[in-house]
Amino acid sequence: MSTRTATAGDRVLTKVAVRIMPFLALLYFVNYLDRVNIGFAGPNGLNKELGLSATAFGFASGIFFLGYLILEVPSNLALHRFGARRWLARIMLTWGIVATVLAFVPNATTLVVLRFLLGVAEAGFFPGIILYLTYWFPAAQRAKAVALFMAAIPVSSALGSTISSLLIVHGHGIFGLSGWRFMFLVEGVPAMLLAFVTWFYLTDRPEKAKWLTEDERQWLAGELDREHRATESEFHWPLRKALTHPRILALAFVYFAIAYGLYALGFFLPTIIAGFGAEFGTKLSVIQSGLVTAVPYVIAALVMVFWARHGDRTGERKWHVALPMLIGGVAIPIALYLGNPYAAMAAVTICAVGVCCALPTFWALPSNFLAGAAAAGGIALINSLGNISGFAAPYITGWLRDLTGSQRTGLWVVGVCMVAGAVVALALGARPRKSLAPDGNR
Repeated sequence: MSTRTATAGDRVLTKVAVRIMPFLALLYFVNYLDRVNIGFAGPNGLNKELGLSATAFGFASGIFFLGYLILEVPSNLALHRFGARRWLARIMLTWGIVATVLAFVPNATTLVVLRFLLGVAEAGFFPGIILYLTYWFPAAQRAKAVALFMAAIPVSSALGSTISSLLIVHGHGIFGLSGWRFMFLVEGVPAMLLAFVTWFYLTDRPEKAKWLTEDERQWLAGELDREHRATESEFHWPLRKALTHPRILALAFVYFAIAYGLYALGFFLPTIIAGFGAEFGTKLSVIQSGLVTAVPYVIAALVMVFWARHGDRTGERKWHVALPMLIGGVAIPIALYLGNPYAAMAAVTICAVGVCCALPTFWALPSNFLAGAAAAGGIALINSLGNISGFAAPYITGWLRDLTGSQRTGLWVVGVCMVAGAVVALALGARPRKSLAPDGNR
């Protein structure tokens, strides 16, 4: 590609990024906050009011992901068929309704049912966005695009911890609701409102983007079409193979390991910080705890984007996934063995950085060899199987907390899981060997 063409292409991709990335990040901010805000509700009234043990709280937190698992693949195939604009708007409307109803949950059983239905409603959102980004960004720029989108995770955890804490404290008694109920109510409404914005704002494909010039549409559509055809020609992965191949299952395990660390932190970090009072004599208000919870994620957001850009610039993928997993996996079990809260938070921060840095480059791996319906199904399957960790992490962590009386055993499981995932990522490499058979089955 000539320098002039490359410069023109960079301008088009910058224009695309400015148009869609802030909006997608906003959607994921709201999505992730609605998914994990139960972590703030638990130690701030929900567990006491509904009579939940740590195991029961972990089960209610994690049951979301079983509902998510059931409809993940068909939801992503529907997005591929009907278009991202319509399907994402539908997902957001239904999840917003369920998230809002959580404010009025009367007992533990209803909480479990609604958390399950929240997972059903949200199924397909995250892999749908990952698939959508393959419609707009060539592979060489994809990890950076995914990082900009997924920066919403640490931002949501950072801002969300503060926002949720403020809503719990200052919302107590409004409409006769407990603070945690008021938080669920306020944080569920934006998803419903953004569903209508999504319907009118998003564009399904570059060919339909009226906000690009004709030349820009033709260049981007042509570039992505050439890449799509080259991928299909080289690897020949049909949908059936993408749903059954051992490589997809191995990638799902790697993602399981990354997400295990993410959700163990997301659901239990507020509880861990609340426990600093008993362990270290540290006294924090609800708002102070929220601000402390934000620190690891603020740092992770900054390092995450830098790491993904470095991966795109060098073209190296497997170590950009495995190395942060190794560092994070070693750091997390150390956190609660340290002698003061500052050292413990430093170790937690290193783990958060490792988890967040591994995520965007990981999602560049399946799109290296999947395209079309195979990409829709394969990405969704990896995400759905990997997100079993969303059930396993809070449930196992809570169960081990009840069994041993300490968070330490659960965090050792997190560390071992992340290190094992890193080893598998290194063994897989960035791309499969080129298929030799005409139908792509070896």
